Amino acid sequence: MNSIRRVPTRVKSRRTDLGAEREHFDKQQLNSISKAITSAETPVKEKHVRRIILGTHREKGAYTFWSYALGFPLASSSILSWKFCHVLHKVLRDGHRNVLQDCMRHHSSLVEIGKLWSNLHDKYGQLVALYTKLLCTKMEFHVKHSEIPPNLEATDEVLERTAGTDVNNVFQLTVEVFDYLDAELRLAETVIRQLNTSIAISTLTSGQCRLAPLIQVIQDCSHLYHFTVKLLFKLHACLPADTLQGHRDRFHDQFHSLKTFFNKARDMLYFKRLIQIPKLPDSPPNFLHAASLAKHVKPVVVIPDEYEPEQPEEEDDDDDPEPLIEISEASTASIQAQPQQLDIFDQTFGPPNGGINDRDLQIESLKLDLESLRAELGRVKAEAQRYITQLKSQINSLEAELEEQRAQKQHALVENEQLRMELEATRRRNAEHESSQAFFIEAEKRAQATEQRYNKMKEKHTELVASHAELLRKSADTVKMLSATQQTQEEVERTKQQLSFEVDRIKQEADIKLEEQKFEMEKLKRQLEEKMAEMMRIKGTLQSSEKTTEQMNSSVTALQAEKERLMRSVSEKEAELSSLRQAAQVQQSSLQQERERNSRELGELQGKLQEKSSQEEQLKQKLLEEQFALLQGTVTEAENIIQDAVAKLDDPLHIRCTSSPDYLVNRAEATLGSVDKMKKGHADYLSNMRDAGGLLRALTQFSHLAADTIINGSATAHMAPTDHADRLTENCRGCATQSLQFFRELKSKTTLPRADPASIRVIVQKILHLGQELRPKGMDIRQDELGDLVEKEMAATSAAIEEAVRRIDEMMNQARKDTSGIKLEVNERILNSCTDLMKAIRMLIIASTDLQKEIVESGKGAATIQEFYVRNSRWTEGLISAAKAVGWGATEMVESADKVVLHTGKYEELIVCSHEIAASTAQLVAASKVKADRNSKKLSVLQQASRHVNEMAANVVGSTRTGQEHLEEKETMDFSGMSVIKLRKEEMESQVKLLELESQLENERLRLGELRKKHYELAGVPLEQVSEGNGETSLLANPVAMSPKPSKPALLKKPALAQKPNVYSKTTFK
Repeated sequence: MNSIRRVPTRVKSRRTDLGAEREHFDKQQLNSISKAITSAETPVKEKHVRRIILGTHREKGAYTFWSYALGFPLASSSILSWKFCHVLHKVLRDGHRNVLQDCMRHHSSLVEIGKLWSNLHDKYGQLVALYTKLLCTKMEFHVKHSEIPPNLEATDEVLERTAGTDVNNVFQLTVEVFDYLDAELRLAETVIRQLNTSIAISTLTSGQCRLAPLIQVIQDCSHLYHFTVKLLFKLHACLPADTLQGHRDRFHDQFHSLKTFFNKARDMLYFKRLIQIPKLPDSPPNFLHAASLAKHVKPVVVIPDEYEPEQPEEEDDDDDPEPLIEISEASTASIQAQPQQLDIFDQTFGPPNGGINDRDLQIESLKLDLESLRAELGRVKAEAQRYITQLKSQINSLEAELEEQRAQKQHALVENEQLRMELEATRRRNAEHESSQAFFIEAEKRAQATEQRYNKMKEKHTELVASHAELLRKSADTVKMLSATQQTQEEVERTKQQLSFEVDRIKQEADIKLEEQKFEMEKLKRQLEEKMAEMMRIKGTLQSSEKTTEQMNSSVTALQAEKERLMRSVSEKEAELSSLRQAAQVQQSSLQQERERNSRELGELQGKLQEKSSQEEQLKQKLLEEQFALLQGTVTEAENIIQDAVAKLDDPLHIRCTSSPDYLVNRAEATLGSVDKMKKGHADYLSNMRDAGGLLRALTQFSHLAADTIINGSATAHMAPTDHADRLTENCRGCATQSLQFFRELKSKTTLPRADPASIRVIVQKILHLGQELRPKGMDIRQDELGDLVEKEMAATSAAIEEAVRRIDEMMNQARKDTSGIKLEVNERILNSCTDLMKAIRMLIIASTDLQKEIVESGKGAATIQEFYVRNSRWTEGLISAAKAVGWGATEMVESADKVVLHTGKYEELIVCSHEIAASTAQLVAASKVKADRNSKKLSVLQQASRHVNEMAANVVGSTRTGQEHLEEKETMDFSGMSVIKLRKEEMESQVKLLELESQLENERLRLGELRKKHYELAGVPLEQVSEGNGETSLLANPVAMSPKPSKPALLKKPALAQKPNVYSKTTFK
């Protein structure tokens, strides 16, 4: 009874031991992770990473790793993030197979870390962004293709099975492997580039911290390169070469990048003791030639025995690493080493009554039986391993023989193809020589004989291919037999594990259920009997595998006989090839004579070509000298002009000359423009010295304008204050000095390229600023406001037109998204016509502005622009009113068009807005024409722009009405079923409605007339046309008066509208 009472306490102590073991494991993992992932710029130590990997195999996943890794402040330290990516890369490659699924749960966290560091200007941050992208690509690839492990150690058969037989799947897999390899190479190239930039060496810890992850990159790249070659050869066997041109180009770029990376890494001292980097071939494989596949050698990366330097004592207190995989034989060894170990029941409860009963004897006997079974299992396993080793050696020998035969076959095919190409070349050349007809006939006979021999060789090749396929099938059968043997071994292993599990379960049940032990022992006996029977079946299976091995030996003997027969056929083919070589040598001698004759003719032609080239060089040199001579003459003349202008500054007769600041500003602005042209001409001449026309024209214009500016600057200084006069005269002399210096640089070929007119531009700008300062200021604020208001209103009108065009474009894009069919067509027509109208109005505003400038320049005389506007205040107010009206009309038209497109407005609103814009532009044209010269070209441009505005307004009206007719649903008038009385009633109702509408129309016309009268009164203009004291016609009068059509004064009739554009016929918009 006392032993039974102690059961809960001992079970609790066992659970406490399990918890302590788990706590020790967590502590060890946390210690390793915290020591591996630090912010110090040192490489990660292998022993810490090894313990982390062992932990993933122990817990069958990476849950503990991620639970601790997520607590690191990765966003605060780029070095910490870099070492975290390095550790994660090694865990993905060497950890448990369930690590990949655990890491995919944190895929989004990796992406966020990469985005964070990609936006920061940090060297390690850029590396972390590339590394996270590589890890995400790696996880996505292996999750999609689970047959390929994350360490990429997959056989060619696994790759074939993953690619499948569908060419689309092979194509897609190739693209994914390309992307995978690109991510690896981008990371490697960035690391190497940063090391070269910082002039770091691989022996420093800072350099090793960056270089350490490249070991895993090298391992991945070697496998990915092999996968790419295999997949591309498979694609070229299924698809035409032109289709895969992009794949070949991309592979060539990756090949050269990978080769460069391997060569640089191989030269670094850091990698020489850690990894053996393979050498790639000098040139990439030729995928257009299928025989090149036999020359491909898979690059193999070798990792030597890991070497770590001695660590300080404070780091040597880590726990010893545990074994990577838990092997059940360890329990067997512990049992054999301690044969006197007490039973688990006795350890827990103690012997009953101080002695051993029958039940204990039965347990001991069962243990002995279990030990004998384990020993038997060990012997079976050793025997199976011996058979497997023998079969593998036979398979390797067969594969080596197959590779040798395949190479011989490819060699024969290559030589046959070369001879065939030589024969074709011989045929082409013999066809060109009609004099050697007899030799041609003989060669044709030999060619026919060669063709017959080629057909025979082709038949032999077919037989070789058939025999090769038979050998492949036999090899596949051998592999299947090996797989069956491996399955048998796995079944034995599973049986052993099941036995161990059953024993453990029996022990646990004995600890908890004392009264049911007899029943459990009987159950254990039955299970042992079943296992004995299963062992007998396993022995029978091994015997059958021995018989299968004997059959394989017989098949190997048959394969050796087949190999001898193939060797004999290859020797026959070599004899035939030797005869073909002799025939080809005869043809080669005749071809050599033809080549010598062609080389002599080519030498003569090359001599003539060299003579012609020398003549062309002489002509080019002569042309360059002539162009430079023209430049010298032009520069000399320009110097004379500038010097003459400077001489006038000191001429006493010039003191009486005066000039206005406005004219000086005009001349200085023109000179600045000529400086830009001269700079462009200088650049053009330097790029093409055979043409100096642009530079000559620019120099001529600049010299005259600069001289004019210097003379007028001096004349302006005569009437300026003393300070301004001195500065203006000094700048004029400085302009002449800089110009002459620039001309002197142009005269010499040595200084010609560095000649720069920038200093001239600075001096001329100073003269321009002084001229602007000397301009007379306005008398009062009101005058300045009136003069500036015209320019502001014109600028505001232009801005309103630009905004209208932008909004119409936005409405066009929105209409294309929201509508379709006839509605979209109608909306596009209306909006396009509105856009054209706005562009026409903008051209009208520009023409009006140019005409106003011309009017002001011709009419202001010596006065300022503000004084001119004040003197003609009524005309100025008319311009301001017209500009405001145009801008307001454009805004209203955009609003109406928006409502029409959204089906919330009326088409009539758009038509009325078109009429209003036409009237406003007519008012602006009339205001601009009042003071313009009738013979002015700018006036004709303005009139042409006005007519274009009227045409565009007519287009808007026509598009609107046509769209309205297309969208309105007209009801079919069918009166066939109506009686006479019904028809009379409908007719009366229609007449009543017509009279009501006519009454409403008349009332609206009266209202419109009253509104216009009120508008004229508010504008301060009488109804009769009056004239102002300035002698100018009022421009705020009714804008209708400007329309070509006369207005109707009677208010009882329809009032006059603005000029109505002509509406085009409907066929225009169809």
